[in-house]
Amino acid sequence: MLVLGAAPAAAQNAGPDDSPLAPPRIEAPRAEDQQPRGAPADDAAPSSAFGPAPELVPVPNSLDELIPEGALADPEAWAAAGVNGGVNGAEAASQTAEGDAIAGVIPAADPAVDAVFAEFVLEEPVPLPADAQAEALAAIDAPVLASLPELAETRVDSTLVLALPAAPELFPEKGDFVARFKDLSTLRALGEGEESAPQVAARARADEELLGDILRTYGYYGGEVLRQLSGGRRDSARGVGDASAAQTAEAEAEAASREPSVRFDIIPGPRYSFGRIDLGALATLREPDASRLIAAFGINSGDPLYADRIIGQELNLRVALGESGYPFAQTGEPALLIDHAREQGDLTLDVQPKGKYLFGPVLSNDPRFLSSNHLGRIARFDAGDVFQQSLETDLRRAILATGLVSSVTLTPREIRAPQGDQPGQVAIDVELERAPVRTIAGAIGYGSEDGFKLEGRWEHRNLFPPEGALRLRGILGTRETLASIGVRRNNFRGRDQVLSADLYASDITTLAVDSRGFGLRTTFEKVSNLLFQKPLSFQVGGELLYTDERNRDVRTAPGVLLPRRAYLIGGLFGSVTLDASDDLLDPTKGYRATLFLAPEASRSQGAGSYYLRAQGDASAYRSFGEIVLAGRVRAATIQGAAIDSIAPSRRLYGGGGASVRGYGFQSVGPRDAVGNPTGGASLVEFAIEARIPTPLLDGAVEVVPFLDAGSVSRGSTPDFGEIRYGAGVGLRYKTSFGPIRIDVAAPLNPNRFDNPVVVYVSLGQAF
Repeated sequence: MLVLGAAPAAAQNAGPDDSPLAPPRIEAPRAEDQQPRGAPADDAAPSSAFGPAPELVPVPNSLDELIPEGALADPEAWAAAGVNGGVNGAEAASQTAEGDAIAGVIPAADPAVDAVFAEFVLEEPVPLPADAQAEALAAIDAPVLASLPELAETRVDSTLVLALPAAPELFPEKGDFVARFKDLSTLRALGEGEESAPQVAARARADEELLGDILRTYGYYGGEVLRQLSGGRRDSARGVGDASAAQTAEAEAEAASREPSVRFDIIPGPRYSFGRIDLGALATLREPDASRLIAAFGINSGDPLYADRIIGQELNLRVALGESGYPFAQTGEPALLIDHAREQGDLTLDVQPKGKYLFGPVLSNDPRFLSSNHLGRIARFDAGDVFQQSLETDLRRAILATGLVSSVTLTPREIRAPQGDQPGQVAIDVELERAPVRTIAGAIGYGSEDGFKLEGRWEHRNLFPPEGALRLRGILGTRETLASIGVRRNNFRGRDQVLSADLYASDITTLAVDSRGFGLRTTFEKVSNLLFQKPLSFQVGGELLYTDERNRDVRTAPGVLLPRRAYLIGGLFGSVTLDASDDLLDPTKGYRATLFLAPEASRSQGAGSYYLRAQGDASAYRSFGEIVLAGRVRAATIQGAAIDSIAPSRRLYGGGGASVRGYGFQSVGPRDAVGNPTGGASLVEFAIEARIPTPLLDGAVEVVPFLDAGSVSRGSTPDFGEIRYGAGVGLRYKTSFGPIRIDVAAPLNPNRFDNPVVVYVSLGQAF
């Protein structure tokens, strides 16, 4: 037992500054305390239960007092004698006791104390059984670190560096990862300069979180991002004792304080995969819908866990549900549960299909303007077809394309609920708002082929509902004067079918023809348009025409013009087009082919003639990287009548922006003695061009070199007697409604009537 005695009198009588909690005072030794070592003190030293108190040893005043005189006289002998050789017995005993105390040697105890502990026995503790849960927690708290992969630096800018695994197989998404970080980095947006230095640390922390988020986006949920400011480990390789290296490090530290640099070390770790996939009630659907929709989702257990893919595949599933007859299907928010032990993520997407449906009737809210029957005819579905969201969207676009409505909303409405295996039925409610239906338009311009032209048009687009239009049109120009009245029914008896009739009177003067007349033309056609480019389109119609005309400036003798001749022409016409190209105005691959036939009967000066006008056009498009190579061929003939009995306006001519570039409109072909074009009964043309993209205006400009050729013969069979070649270069400016075309061409083998350079401007490609 340790007995605590009373405090000394000095402590009991302590003043305010001598409190036991106050710091100790250091006093100089008194003269009576300065006695030789080992000398008896004036008073007996106090004793204790463990024996006499140790002798007080004076504290030396300097280090020199610790060195014995013998050590100074003969150091080697003093060192060989050991510690005890240089001190007296009392001092050696004191040192031995102090050494034992330091070494932890316990002095011999009192016999009375030993008696107390004679019966004391300390039993050896029994080891506790192993705890698996505790061991697992210990493994989490203290993981076994694997060796870090070798990193390669990718410099984002002058102050920002990413260090990513050098081996491609450790991080195959490296390129996409860096690109995404560049787009989102707050440090990169900060810029450079001393004024931005105070914000670097805060933005570096934000970018560290961003990098972690991007890692998890690519499925690396166990990845690590290490942030280093102002150079980081790059200074660790320098020698500590190297004065120049230390100066360099100090200079770099000062520069970094003004313009810090940041390095992020990215350790992706293992890439996680998808575990269990739960798609709610989707698996309960009848086959083949269940399998088809699950396949449309496209994520399977074991696939790499990409967060972006979840969003994309959820959208694909929504589309597939809408295309498979489930207009009211709902999908919840995707939930991903990460299991780090399995390195997998379990995905849950609550899908509620809510029944399968068929299309029912289309119902208009304004039947006097656009009737329900008319809207049902222009729809690309019939009542009883399986509901498809894309067909509903297509109908909405078709209604807007009429130009008669300013807005339209389509809403599926259940009219019969599903019963067992039988699908339900939905009506499509159409709510539309009328747009202005009257239009006044005009244009003024000048062209090398058309001369000066002023054009005006008035139209009522729904005078005869539904979609029955009345159009008045007039042209006043140096080469054409026209007045016409026409009616037109869009979406006649079906989608994109047009019935039209035009009554017109005209006075036209071109390079080859001078004609005046009037006529009636009717057409029924299935058109291909930007909204729906059709693989097959056609037109059929008829025309009745009275015309008084002649070849322009053709003279029978000096100063005597060829007299005019009146023609009464009636005929039918038809054409069919096969279109396998990928774009209506700017094709890059595929082909097009058109065949036109027009049997006609003509009567002039009491004589009649019957002939067939026929023409075939074919074009093909092929991509070589970003360059598009396009080619065109045209062949035409008039069979059954001599060229002189055919009205000049019905003959064949070549030249112009849609024919042989480099030559004027109708300037390629036979000419009379004074050089005026007379037209022919056969024609052959070909053209080839390369459409080469440029970086100008963000890639909106193309350069197009081209070569054209053509020949027109008087006979119905081509003889290639006067084939003409033209070449040039053009520009195409891509717009949302198609390319704007500018072509500059020159004739390669001109005659004396051809201009050295011709310029063409139009909308769309040349072919």
